[in-house]
Amino acid sequence: MTRRVLLHVGTPKTGTSYLQEVLFHNVGQLSAAGISYPARRFDAHFLAALDLMSLPWGGLEAEAIGAWDQLAREVRAHDGTSIISHEILATASRTQVGRALASLGHDDGAEIHVILSVRDLARQIPAEWQENVKHRSQLKYAAFLEQIQDPSRATRIGSWFWGVQEIPDILDRWGHDLPPERIHLVTVPPPGGAPELLWKRFSQAFGLDGLDLDLEVERQNPSLGVPETALLRRINVAAHRVLPPADYRPLVRELLAHQTLSQRRRSPRLGLPPELYPWVAELTAAWVAEIEQRGYDVVGDLDDLVGSRPDSWTDPDQPAEAQVARAGVDAVTALLLENARLRGEESRLSAELAQTQRALERSYLRPTYRLREKIVRRLQGGRVGRGMLRAYRGARGRSSRSA
Repeated sequence: MTRRVLLHVGTPKTGTSYLQEVLFHNVGQLSAAGISYPARRFDAHFLAALDLMSLPWGGLEAEAIGAWDQLAREVRAHDGTSIISHEILATASRTQVGRALASLGHDDGAEIHVILSVRDLARQIPAEWQENVKHRSQLKYAAFLEQIQDPSRATRIGSWFWGVQEIPDILDRWGHDLPPERIHLVTVPPPGGAPELLWKRFSQAFGLDGLDLDLEVERQNPSLGVPETALLRRINVAAHRVLPPADYRPLVRELLAHQTLSQRRRSPRLGLPPELYPWVAELTAAWVAEIEQRGYDVVGDLDDLVGSRPDSWTDPDQPAEAQVARAGVDAVTALLLENARLRGEESRLSAELAQTQRALERSYLRPTYRLREKIVRRLQGGRVGRGMLRAYRGARGRSSRSA
């Protein structure tokens, strides 16, 4: 039976991709310290979360069947500390949370801790809209803001946003059966802070201090500027009917968004419209008061949730067209380079195929092959010969029509 489970359940856009890459990249070092991060592939915990919550996700849900139970078995089999991490777990229902905790050994004495990394809403709101755009959304920013402000939360956008961002509600669902000292909030530092500070907070919350881990990992989920996000949304509008999800992920989200457009760091950054700051400030104050009353362990500072108002704001629904055009040129260039790479790969494979075909043709010209082929044709011409061929092939364990 595992002694301790650290269950990191979100929230999105709080450094989760970096944390998960560090954990995955350092599985061996963690194991040597008695810590299990059970993942044979980088997205193992993502698939497990999809399975736990039965979430549709562009066809990946079929691949996820059974993933949570497999993850839970590996956790229960480890006699030590285990870590599970994925941000979409934040939206799990109470029923799904109950199943998750039970499967991890909560009812059998396992010491389960819930860790929630959190960031101020002034950054989370535009980041969540951008993440929607990177997943094929065509919704303008103003429409997104209108839907998340709707008190009914009746839309898919509103329901999902608050499901993964409303801190007290997430902790109600995940922590209702746990003592407050086993609930840990990791706050994301404000902009301009030391870049290593967030990792130090993660390391403290997960008990990784003192371990010699490689923190130089490649995979992250970089943000885009205003014109880049506007361009991506326009691509979604133009291509959503003709570009399947399986092609969208590598071409648009990875090649264009993550590898190309995210490198344009001089563009205006996405932000919250100035008129929404009072609403966000009131909501945040209520959350902070609730968290303080509950007595959770806070790694960082709850003042980090207040957020700061930037000096200027650029509307992504009305971007500077010259900036969008320059981003578009970079996107086209990236696609041309990728197409050239693929054409080179196609030429290489065609040459290998032609070489293999010529070698096969040469083998057909050998006297032994022609003699074998002549004998087989003769045997196939009579009942006795066909019987002999069947017996021969059966003896060799072959089902092909060649001798």
